Amino acid sequence: MLKTIDEKFSGFLFVVILPFLLFFMSYYGFESVYVGLKTMQKAPDFMFSSVYAYRVIPNFLMLEVFDGLNFLIKNYFASQESFILKNGTVFYHSIFLINAFFFILSSIVLNKILNENSAGIIDGRFKRIFHLLAVFFIVIVQYVPTNCDLIAMFFYLLGVLLTIKYYHNRKISNLLLLCFTVFISTFVRETACLNIAFFGALFLDIKNPKKTEFLKETVLLIISFVLPYFALKLMIPQETSFFEGVYIIKNFISPFNLAGLMFGVLGYYFFFQLGNSEQKIIMKKYLFFSLPYLLMITFVGLFWESRLFLPMILTSFIIVSYRVNTYTV
Repeated sequence: MLKTIDEKFSGFLFVVILPFLLFFMSYYGFESVYVGLKTMQKAPDFMFSSVYAYRVIPNFLMLEVFDGLNFLIKNYFASQESFILKNGTVFYHSIFLINAFFFILSSIVLNKILNENSAGIIDGRFKRIFHLLAVFFIVIVQYVPTNCDLIAMFFYLLGVLLTIKYYHNRKISNLLLLCFTVFISTFVRETACLNIAFFGALFLDIKNPKKTEFLKETVLLIISFVLPYFALKLMIPQETSFFEGVYIIKNFISPFNLAGLMFGVLGYYFFFQLGNSEQKIIMKKYLFFSLPYLLMITFVGLFWESRLFLPMILTSFIIVSYRVNTYTV
């Protein structure tokens, strides 16, 4: 009994407290030179008049938390207001609270993925090393803080967990939950499409296109992404409907953008090299099915925002932790 309590307490410290402390230090221990988020008094207008307007769930949470935090400071922490604002504006603290909450949720889901995905393959010590490495990767890319990436990361990892569960037990409930997760996360960020890539990497055989056993499930996932994606474009028309600008030339001439690209490539390649033959096949398929996402960030994203590569890097080491030939598709 005492051993069980001690294990749970140890797990809580490792999965929740340690990641939170690392995240806290990244937001308040040093300042990013990339954006001036820490000095913004309120949400900038471009979040509601550009492509960011389609990220309706993060924007809604941002406004609600901002108003709630303002209310708490004015009514209950007025004496500490100068100290609170000394370390960032109310808007910055709001972004931190939202991101910290979903970062902890992501850490919990990641722990469940490793327990589900690698049972009997790597012992508890190595699971913790994998988990800690993932946490460090997430924290280090927070030099580009946004109000949506960690919400999107939580939903993406949740989708990965549901995909793995469906891979094991073929329960229709897990498939429906996965479709619902993709549908909801599309209102957060386009990262939702990578759940389709991961599903395809596990279930589809691109060398044998005539094998259509899981084609219907894949199409269902695609519909779950496409419907809300284009519904948002129709309901919230913008001058820059699909992107803010084309940055493909800047991505390949700027040393910062090239550094971000190398981070993504080397991060994925590092875990690819750790995989066995079956794992490498899945990672190649995942890379293939992720090509639309990669092409999109090449043209309209900035490689220096290495957070864009993070879902793929995390997926690569999740695959590495997985003994593929233990289960048959």
